[in-house]
Amino acid sequence: MSRQNGTERAYDVVLFGATGFVGRLTAEYLAAHAPEGLRWAIAARDTAKLERLRERLASIDPDCAQLPLLRADVADPASLRELAAHARVVATTVGPYLKYGEELLAACADTGTDYVDLCGEPEFVDLMYVRHDARARETGARLVHACGFDSIPHDLGAYFTVRQLPEGVPLTVDGFVRADGMFSGGTFGSALNQFSRGPQMAAAARDRGRHEPRPTGRRAYAPLSAPRYAKEVGAWAVPLPTIDAQIVQRSARALERYGPDFRYRHYAAAKRLPFAVGGVAAAGAAFAAAQLPPTRRWLSDRLKPGEGPSEEKRARSWFSVRFVGEGGGRRVFTEVAGGDPGYGETAKMLAESALCLAFDELPPTSGQVTTAVAMGDRLIERLREAGISFRVAASR
Repeated sequence: MSRQNGTERAYDVVLFGATGFVGRLTAEYLAAHAPEGLRWAIAARDTAKLERLRERLASIDPDCAQLPLLRADVADPASLRELAAHARVVATTVGPYLKYGEELLAACADTGTDYVDLCGEPEFVDLMYVRHDARARETGARLVHACGFDSIPHDLGAYFTVRQLPEGVPLTVDGFVRADGMFSGGTFGSALNQFSRGPQMAAAARDRGRHEPRPTGRRAYAPLSAPRYAKEVGAWAVPLPTIDAQIVQRSARALERYGPDFRYRHYAAAKRLPFAVGGVAAAGAAFAAAQLPPTRRWLSDRLKPGEGPSEEKRARSWFSVRFVGEGGGRRVFTEVAGGDPGYGETAKMLAESALCLAFDELPPTSGQVTTAVAMGDRLIERLREAGISFRVAASR
């Protein structure tokens, strides 16, 4: 059991934002896979939508007919604090987190409640570290961001790869991402918001750097490399400037198992050069468009929050992250793979992260921590049992 929350709280897990697109998928996953005796509740600002969702969940598990419904609104901090005070773990899908996330996280940090989200917004993560990490350490709360496709396959995949390599030696790991999936409206809005805030993102990173201690006698870094043809995976590799590499770097700085000198590089992989070039061009165009408010509004109107790909499209979607790790004379090839990355598997990862914090014996941690630091091997076991593959493809 989570050591700081005790059993006196009404709920083991509360899912906030349950009526949104990913929230509904997460609620459905919990209804289908919740362990016996789990005390959980769904929360959102619209009780009518919650009631309709509960009817849907009851068709999956009849016990959900009595599932508690909690009304909470990001515009009402008191409702968020009450929610946090009654939960051992809060899982939230309500983004963009920079706009809607801080009040709930602050309430969790203040009440000693474990917190997990799907945030891939570097600025938000850095601001929350500066503003709330110290308080969370005082109360024992674990604040774990990026518990979906951002960034569990990459963070736990790098961790899994390091575990296959010798200890106490310099290590390098490269991750190569391939995926076939679609954005939901909420994810698309978060991405546009990030693209429009380059200077603010850089300022938040600098401020975090002034507050965050560095490991002594060890080094961990994640440089943004140039595009290249990666013979080791037979694909063109385009650097990905996402939060994933930052998360891996933080895990490496926190855990001595990554060795005295650790480097991680993060890429998108494409079999053919035109696809790699096209991906770079599309990302550049989206970045440029997001700088102009009228264009940003037009783009965000194309896919509204709460909307997402169909069940048929999600069933055809997949992801694969291949890792190449080296150190101490050994080279290892590993892979993390699964189904629909943005939604089906993301909902699964968020739900299993919340259950892991609520029920599993884990290393003693608090404050803002990564999935590898907070949950490591146990979360890998959970995800494997849930159908996400972690495997060693080859080694020498």
